[in-house]
Amino acid sequence: MSAEAGTRVVPAIELWEVTREYGERQARVRALDRVSIGFPPGTWTAVMGPSGSGKSTLLHCAAGLDRVTGGRVVLLGNDITLATDSALTALRRSAIGFVFQSFNLLGALTAEQNVALPLRLSGARVSREEVHAVLASVGLGDRVRHRPRELSGGQQQRVAIARAMVTRPAVLFADEPTGALDSKSARGVLHLLRGMVDRAHQTVVMVTHDPVAAAAADAVVFLSDGRLVDQLLRPTAREVADRLASLEA
Repeated sequence: MSAEAGTRVVPAIELWEVTREYGERQARVRALDRVSIGFPPGTWTAVMGPSGSGKSTLLHCAAGLDRVTGGRVVLLGNDITLATDSALTALRRSAIGFVFQSFNLLGALTAEQNVALPLRLSGARVSREEVHAVLASVGLGDRVRHRPRELSGGQQQRVAIARAMVTRPAVLFADEPTGALDSKSARGVLHLLRGMVDRAHQTVVMVTHDPVAAAAADAVVFLSDGRLVDQLLRPTAREVADRLASLEA
């Protein structure tokens, strides 16, 4: 085997024997149970499982939004398991993007101001041209001065994606990004995520309950009772639905 063939691709995110527990004594709940997984750079992975399987907990631990009870988390080569809050904040501002089901836009700010916010918080120079270009790339070039209440749900989610894109994050974490959208708006959001992976070579980790959304990803991993139980590569929506149904039975 050549040296090149034997070279290991370093995952963008690695979880090693990660456990996350909540509560005390008899009320203690194990949300993640010794989960080990790596997410390759420049790929899109969907995380699925029955309600309460640990999907969002996995996402939050991988992103450093939640502290693990045991194990290690390595994000972009940084062991964040015991990282300080300030170190995690700096990493999030420089290399990580987030998109959530609830959009989390500031109602008093325009689309332009919401997208520029991560740049302002990080102390970076805010280029109006760059902000407008990002909004145009998600189809909202004519909505830069609209506030969230003046936008549809799909448009608000596209603003949230533009806000996540503007810092050019190496990793994007998405928690049910299409959960509150109609099917047409959802397809638009999935198209944008696909472009982030294929054209910008960013890494996307997405929690979803929707087999159609999951089938847009490169791989789908399944959790049950806090444990990884299966993985499908480039599955169809039917294959995803059937596997999820078997876990919920």
